[in-house]
Amino acid sequence: MSAPIRPQPGILDIALYQGGQSALEGVAHPLKLSSNENPFGPSPAALEAMARALPDSHRYPSTDHASLRAAIAEVEGLDEGRIVCGVGSDEIIHFLCQAYAGPGTEVLHTAHGFAMYRISALAAGATPVEVPERDRVVDVDAILNRVGPDTRLVFIANPANPTGTFLPMEEITRLADGLPETCLLVLDGAYAEFAEGYDGGAALVDQRETVVMTRTFSKAYGLGGLRVGYGYAPRDIVDVLNRIRGPFNLSGVALAGAEAAIRDRAWVAECIRVNAAERARLTGGLRQLGIGCDDSAANFVLARFADPAEALAVDTHLKSRGIIVRHPKSYGFPEALRITVGRPEDTARVLDALASFRGAA
Repeated sequence: MSAPIRPQPGILDIALYQGGQSALEGVAHPLKLSSNENPFGPSPAALEAMARALPDSHRYPSTDHASLRAAIAEVEGLDEGRIVCGVGSDEIIHFLCQAYAGPGTEVLHTAHGFAMYRISALAAGATPVEVPERDRVVDVDAILNRVGPDTRLVFIANPANPTGTFLPMEEITRLADGLPETCLLVLDGAYAEFAEGYDGGAALVDQRETVVMTRTFSKAYGLGGLRVGYGYAPRDIVDVLNRIRGPFNLSGVALAGAEAAIRDRAWVAECIRVNAAERARLTGGLRQLGIGCDDSAANFVLARFADPAEALAVDTHLKSRGIIVRHPKSYGFPEALRITVGRPEDTARVLDALASFRGAA
């Protein structure tokens, strides 16, 4: 009797991705601050564009995403021919591992890096390698010391998730300069819009042949439910990724919504302005309560407690107040809670709940 069919090596080593909790039993409308979503949602222009696109849902969407790529290029000052669109930036990450990693190769990511780096590496049959961080910040020297002849991809999230910490551009450039030509540096810019003056690494992509930038419409643009992202890379890499990309990976509704969203500069600018103000308010409030946290360059703050037991107790207390945050145990922070920056009234509600916990403790 022949052996039963088995999946490719590495597949069964993948732990299923766990998204942020979105519901509480007995609470009709909880305050969800667990997934780093834009609390204001999509721009009205994006909603209108999606509504206009719905009647054509019986038609296949564009295969080359030309209109969306043109809008991204115009707004961000990028080369349209070096943009590839995907189902969120997650799909671009997956494409990169599928195209450039595989059995016998390594994919490097930092200790607290996005779970999809490991998942996509294993799915491609590659070996994921975890590199330590220094005080919750990407450590360039640790990465360079670990890169070897089998390393094909190095993933860096900047700003990082779940820490919110930011690596200065000079350090990113030093990392790019120190990597061998046989290795791609992938700059995950899912939260780049929230870091003032940061281009996500776009200029570095223009200057190098081995640097790739990924971006998403899920965070600042409030389109997490549409699943749209893109990569910016040298043309030969974009050509490779397009060869494995499904021809209709993005729906017509998603394409229309994303294009309208990126063109509505006033809306996203206001969302970013409020985020910066509330992020500072949340950070200051946490510190006044004696709760440790780093300065965040994203749309969330990682609150650190005395130990895992206190973090769980605070999480339970917040849930009793109808507030959902993220306990990033799987990211190596069992003693912490990641809190999405919300609206002004959301910040007040979170700080009030934390103050009541401190008062009762």
